[in-house]
Amino acid sequence: MTVFHLLRHGEPNVFGRINGRLPGVGLSARGRTEIAAVAARLADEKIEALYASPLQRTQETAEILSERLVLPVGCRKDVIELDFGEWTGLTADVIRKDPRWQLWSSCRSIAAIPGGESWRQVQDRVVRALFDLQRVHPDGSVVIVSHGDVIRAALLFALGMPLDFYSRLEVALASISTIRLDPSGIRVLALNEGPRLPPPP
Repeated sequence: MTVFHLLRHGEPNVFGRINGRLPGVGLSARGRTEIAAVAARLADEKIEALYASPLQRTQETAEILSERLVLPVGCRKDVIELDFGEWTGLTADVIRKDPRWQLWSSCRSIAAIPGGESWRQVQDRVVRALFDLQRVHPDGSVVIVSHGDVIRAALLFALGMPLDFYSRLEVALASISTIRLDPSGIRVLALNEGPRLPPPP
């Protein structure tokens, strides 16, 4: 039995655009505080391994966890952010004016971002990653630091839900969603668990 804690990175230091795979997007001060709280919560979980997307914001998130959990960070390109193609770096207002946006917004099961990925491609790679890591860690708990859309795609697979239901799942910044893989199948144990931040002084 393998338990996967799918952690979305903390709050980024760049807002107002589609960051996608752009370099130079790290964590804000609040993001670091959020992830420190997550690390404290995971310290009681007997985590066996820690993996992260190669982007800066996920690597910075994983480094905070690594220090608290005393684990090395494995880099997994198959859990990297969705490739936003032509829309990378644009604001939401600009993207919504693109006539191709409506199909992408309403039919994720068949649409692809211009010059980027389809959600089916994203789901295929993240699910392959889960089953690959299950073989490596057949009886342990694993943390994967990734991105909102990637985690949603994994959860939709686990729940047996169509890709077009993506908007029904909330995956907030610094949230944990937990699934279990064992010989009997797959089960979702928790969804969108937010960080337990200390009260303000």
